[in-house]
Amino acid sequence: MGGDFAPAAALEGLALACREVGDDIGLTLIGDSQIIRDFLAKKGLPESRFHIVHTTQVIEMGESPTKAIGKQDTSIMTGLRMLKTGEIDVFLSAGNTGAVYVGALYTVKAIEGVLRPAMPSLVPKEHGGLGLILDVGANADCKPDVLLQFGVLGAIYCKSILGISNPKVGLLNIGSEPEKGNLVTQAAYPMFEASDRFDFIGNVEGYDLFSDKVDVIVCDGFTGNVLLKTAETIFEIVKKRKGSDEFLDRFDYQNYGGLPILGVNKPVIIGHGVSSPEAFSQMIQLGVQLVNSNMIEKIKQAAMEPSNIQ
Repeated sequence: MGGDFAPAAALEGLALACREVGDDIGLTLIGDSQIIRDFLAKKGLPESRFHIVHTTQVIEMGESPTKAIGKQDTSIMTGLRMLKTGEIDVFLSAGNTGAVYVGALYTVKAIEGVLRPAMPSLVPKEHGGLGLILDVGANADCKPDVLLQFGVLGAIYCKSILGISNPKVGLLNIGSEPEKGNLVTQAAYPMFEASDRFDFIGNVEGYDLFSDKVDVIVCDGFTGNVLLKTAETIFEIVKKRKGSDEFLDRFDYQNYGGLPILGVNKPVIIGHGVSSPEAFSQMIQLGVQLVNSNMIEKIKQAAMEPSNIQ
């Protein structure tokens, strides 16, 4: 029931995903059961293929997250509770981002040892492939040890999902020298340098974002969110002007669907509010990949490892 074009976009995306995922994948639909059943009948999809859970409330896109999670009979909160109890293995939504994030922390909770779960975003590289930037909005202000954990989380995601065996991790800054930046990045640099949990390549700057120099770009959520929205805006301007560029086309969110909250106990995927059916289909396929990759367990193991930072 979440998203700017709900529930039509989610249901159309479901129909697309059914062509891509096997019948052994159980699909649970949470929302207005009558709307769901009418759609399945219209599309000729057998109701027996799905588990339908009826809810009566909806969290609006502009609602305060802390107030929104008080609505217990919504698709978001019902889904997160089902995830916690193991009735489902992965939960995805294009609804109120803050409500999904806060709701996940309230229900499935952060992995023990993870200071601040992060919201990542994919970064297309100019010569092919993808990188990752985190955080892009969940944590506007970060301490140095939180940034260090973002590097660990991002490296695990790149290994598990993007297939990068030894991801290069960089700290976003205004210069490449270790002493550059604000107080937080200056303090974080030696912590990154001393860590043996990833391949730290030093500070990276704005013009390194889309290069092969770096795979995981670490920054606070304030900086990451501004970067993400700037990139999305450039893509939209090019599209409005009827321009076409192979590289810029790879910024289209529909190609990737959504991304998981990194650092919570169960897979939770957040999609763009304007998610199309194609984006929902990609989210569902990513959910299957997340479960099969066992990424959450890898993060838990990393969180339990003793740090070499005193």
